[in-house]
Amino acid sequence: MTTRVDFYQLSRDPVDVTVAKLARKVLQAGERLVVVSADEAQRQHLSRVLWQQGGANFLANGMAGGPHDARQPILLSERCTAPNDARMLLIADGVWRDEAIGFERVLLLFDADRRDAAVELWRSFAKDDAIDNRINKQDQNGAWREGA
Repeated sequence: MTTRVDFYQLSRDPVDVTVAKLARKVLQAGERLVVVSADEAQRQHLSRVLWQQGGANFLANGMAGGPHDARQPILLSERCTAPNDARMLLIADGVWRDEAIGFERVLLLFDADRRDAAVELWRSFAKDDAIDNRINKQDQNGAWREGA
């Protein structure tokens, strides 16, 4: 199995705005998502942001470890597991976890502070035939485009 890893370098929008944009695209594609961060405060904040998307456009989500994990379209967790049967993982805190390779697709968000680690990770993935790595950059209008 090949895992696709999409690198998203945060430049224009903060992590919470980017998570909401990407989560909406994942749900529109009919997929489920696990959002990972080691920071509990960040997970709580992301949950609120997802719920507060305008009107009927809210993005339903839950914290991992609850009684309804399997029913959550978006599950926020500190671990790379998918009790909601998600095939897609979004790493919000910029810290790569090797367990992410168990997903079909991983969205890795990183900021300027994590840039060097992301470059190193990119280089190691470039040598691995089991990983399809791609870079995504944001334009002035906030749209994400694949490519260098």
